[in-house]
Amino acid sequence: MFSKLDIFEARTNGYHTYRIPGLCVTQRGSVLATCEARPGQGGDYDFNDVLMRRSTDGGKTFGVPITLVDHNTYGNGPVSNFCLIADACSPRIVAVFCHDYARVFTMHSNDDGVSFSEPRDITEVFKQFHSDYPWCVCATGPGHGTQLRNGRMIIPVWLSDGSTCEFGPNHRGHRPSIVTSIHSDDGGTTWQRGDIVCRDGDTIDDAAIKNPSETVAAELTDGSVMFNMRSESASQRRLVAISPDGVTNWQVRGFDEALLEPICMASLIRCNWPNGDEPGRLVFANPDVLEKTMVDWALDRKQLTVKLSEDDGKTWCNSRILEAGPAGYSDLALLPDGTILCLYECDIIERMCDDRYVRLARFDMDWLNGTT
Repeated sequence: MFSKLDIFEARTNGYHTYRIPGLCVTQRGSVLATCEARPGQGGDYDFNDVLMRRSTDGGKTFGVPITLVDHNTYGNGPVSNFCLIADACSPRIVAVFCHDYARVFTMHSNDDGVSFSEPRDITEVFKQFHSDYPWCVCATGPGHGTQLRNGRMIIPVWLSDGSTCEFGPNHRGHRPSIVTSIHSDDGGTTWQRGDIVCRDGDTIDDAAIKNPSETVAAELTDGSVMFNMRSESASQRRLVAISPDGVTNWQVRGFDEALLEPICMASLIRCNWPNGDEPGRLVFANPDVLEKTMVDWALDRKQLTVKLSEDDGKTWCNSRILEAGPAGYSDLALLPDGTILCLYECDIIERMCDDRYVRLARFDMDWLNGTT
């Protein structure tokens, strides 16, 4: 089973482009698909809003887009890095997001994503990181957050001191950077900071880590937590770290030779736990190329590829191209019937990151294994 559906289209409804996909499947099986709606030229620091479309038939059809978070509520600057977690212990759906890469808010839904509470500022939690790192840029996720079997909610975070100028003189840069996390043990009511996972300039096996940032997470069979991180390191591979509880005592495992790093957000989900002869499965997706673009500093974003692991990410046993052409950021989710969803940026109008569509793919394990 394999199908595709365009969810958001650039140059429509007053926005230049739509980027940064996010997915969540609720307890009732509804699908919430979010993105950043970007005016202007579609940049990170445009006055971006967060839009959402909701499906009640497993992602086959969607309702009209609604503005979930309007930047005008907060003032100049974008709302961004919207992360959703559906609580397994209650009907609550928790959201965390940023404004202007400087403040962080949370809100929740108790009606299957039909409506959300008023946002609540949790920036004080992030200020606790100042004792370890002088950040002036903060970002959650992006993509979905993770809930462990014990109920703990975890959202990966990256921070930067903003000292670079890649966005021009009027905006704080996003490099150098570090990776850490926030977590909640009460269903998203309160949040705490985690330990720092790694920093720009750290080394692993004599290899330097450069600008670790956007991170995806999964719980492993033994209850430990794996962070799979984007970075700009010379190895051009995804960086992996493990924690016994998803919060403390992080050990950087190293670079995964099987997972290329084109300097792009990736996505990761657990599909099932081991059961008898049935192995536990992780699914990963990112653009699986290392080709240069016409811009010297950039790598091409295309050939979005889905990979399967049956040993907690130690190896990746199957791989299949989801979108052969231009494709960038993605987010994965799982329906109750085992159908896998991937929401991703694709096609290019004028240049990389000027994406024509945010598209949803629906497929099953048979498709991923190449048996259908």
